[in-house]
Amino acid sequence: MLRKYIQEKSALIDLALEEFIPEYNGYPAKVFEAMRYSLLAGGKRLRPVLLMAAADAVGGQGARYRHVACGLEMIHTYSLIHDDLPSMDNDDYRRGKLTNHKVFGEAIALLAGDGLLTAAFEIMLAQPEVAPAVLLQVVREIASSAGATGMIGGQTVDLLSEGKMIDIATLTYMHQAKTGALFKAALRAGAMLANAQTWQVDALTTYAEEFGLTFQITDDILDVTGDQAKIGKPIGSDEKNQKATYVSLYSLAEAQSMAEAAGQRALSALDKFGPEADILRLMVRYVLTREN
Repeated sequence: MLRKYIQEKSALIDLALEEFIPEYNGYPAKVFEAMRYSLLAGGKRLRPVLLMAAADAVGGQGARYRHVACGLEMIHTYSLIHDDLPSMDNDDYRRGKLTNHKVFGEAIALLAGDGLLTAAFEIMLAQPEVAPAVLLQVVREIASSAGATGMIGGQTVDLLSEGKMIDIATLTYMHQAKTGALFKAALRAGAMLANAQTWQVDALTTYAEEFGLTFQITDDILDVTGDQAKIGKPIGSDEKNQKATYVSLYSLAEAQSMAEAAGQRALSALDKFGPEADILRLMVRYVLTREN
């Protein structure tokens, strides 16, 4: 059930991304080539899938909101391009392929990320069949989640914390902002676009917070226990960059227990929903057992 849902929605997103960022034969074609290189390199498409699943869970049709869903994926991809740069994490591989700057150089990689970020908002604001006031609210939330008090703020704390002993409060804030903010934006966006009731938006917000924590803890675990061939990037990069993680601050066993507990809290947030939220429930188990 979950595999089929993800495959169908990912295929829809892939087709839409091809349409929204087409091949460009004029000048400057190089930046479009670099944008498409990372954007179409595969990946789980988790954020757009979550947006669609949230809309479905409140009685909407998630597939209708592909513009906003693709915008989220473009923001996520831009962040990966920049995160891999030598001035950031200095990674050579992403999704099993050479990172953007390894293929196109640092300057073009920077511009490709900038191009994806700005195009994301142009595409999201073209979302049809949504009341303008609702669409503006959704896009504003996504902008805030991606900005200096959201993802970028979390990345800043991440960089400034390298090689330092930080406490759990700092680590929690860092991951809530760097990773959790876009997950929350995706789930809330899906609910709001589908005209969810207030209690549904609130429940999905709680789910999103716990889902994001579950995802980040398992990410830290995979950096220690994962298979590079399945992850698509080198393992042990957190240790190499002297980054604090749930595994380094606690232990592998404790981190695994914390991930399970966060996953259970995410599931509990869906108690008032019926089978229409089963995809979201299955997503929690998927994250806890993922290998990449």
